[in-house]
Amino acid sequence: MAGIYIHIPFCKQSCHYCNFHFATSLHYKNELIAALLKEIPLQKNYLGEEVVETIYFGGGTPSLCTKEEIETIIAAIRSTFIVAKEAEITLEANPDDITEEKLIEWKAVGITRLSIGIQSFFEEDLQWMNRAHNAAQAINNLKLALQYFENISIDLIYGTPQLTNEKWKKNVDTAIALNIPHLSCYALTVEPKTPLDKMIQQHKSLPVNPDKQSEQFLLLMQWLEDAGYEHYEISNFAKLACPTGRPGWRSRHNSSYWQGSHYLGLGPSAHSFNGKERQWNIANNTIYIDTINKGIIPLEKEVLTETQQLNEYIMTSLRTMEGTKLSITGNSLLERSKKFIDSGLMKLENDSLTLTKEGKLLADGIAADLFF
Repeated sequence: MAGIYIHIPFCKQSCHYCNFHFATSLHYKNELIAALLKEIPLQKNYLGEEVVETIYFGGGTPSLCTKEEIETIIAAIRSTFIVAKEAEITLEANPDDITEEKLIEWKAVGITRLSIGIQSFFEEDLQWMNRAHNAAQAINNLKLALQYFENISIDLIYGTPQLTNEKWKKNVDTAIALNIPHLSCYALTVEPKTPLDKMIQQHKSLPVNPDKQSEQFLLLMQWLEDAGYEHYEISNFAKLACPTGRPGWRSRHNSSYWQGSHYLGLGPSAHSFNGKERQWNIANNTIYIDTINKGIIPLEKEVLTETQQLNEYIMTSLRTMEGTKLSITGNSLLERSKKFIDSGLMKLENDSLTLTKEGKLLADGIAADLFF
């Protein structure tokens, strides 16, 4: 299976922790959407004859797009690529953008899944993050969305300086009580040159506490396990089944990344992968627009060696509950993994090396240590 990612680089305001590519001015939005539609046919050969099983509108804030813009982009993709009839089409949305009218429109144009950036159900935390929505919108508009979409994911952030374990439990309990089928939970990361980084340097905010983050991650894993969620990737949890018989609620699009499937990224800063090389578009809206209008894709490429491809597989597969298969890496990986198995950070099950709960706290470091 293959996937297509569309980057919509616009937001109402800048979250203090975010380092994604976006602009808070919508001045060039019409020109950028027009350029994105021109990029689609320019990229028509990237996926070959592969069937596109997932389409993902990310950002930025794709819920700022109009119904017509979303509909036109989907139609252009369907006319250019081979798209599965039952493709998963995800739209990232902020709670403050959700209205009954928009939910009806999104469903009408073919959106099948919403990924909603809740982050927290507490007003003081949302203000500290500089989120565009408030606590009332977080809960009320999420409930509204559940009336129209069955397949919903929400984002939650833990490990912020002011988040107690009690408040963290309340956030998770709220999601469980609403029977949200999919949760993406991320530890707060202080990225260089972000407003949060500057706030900490200027002593206007407390720094993050890694020990507290580890504790809240361990609590999260236990709470969601008890609630019937499978921890299928480091940051992602999904209900196993639903009353209508759906087999499970994993994100098909994100799962394709971790499984090494091919994907095409459209829009400024979007990344693509075809198995042997990576490419990424320039992270500049005006240069992207000007270059695309000349019929040229403003991108850079990196051809991966066989060793890099293998290390990429280790990095992504080790994040999943299925783990890293020795039949792919070779048994030499087992010898290097022995110290992690002996220390209780990894385990060997049949052909696969997987991380234990404690190992998941150190996933990136362990993966890097196993690289060839």
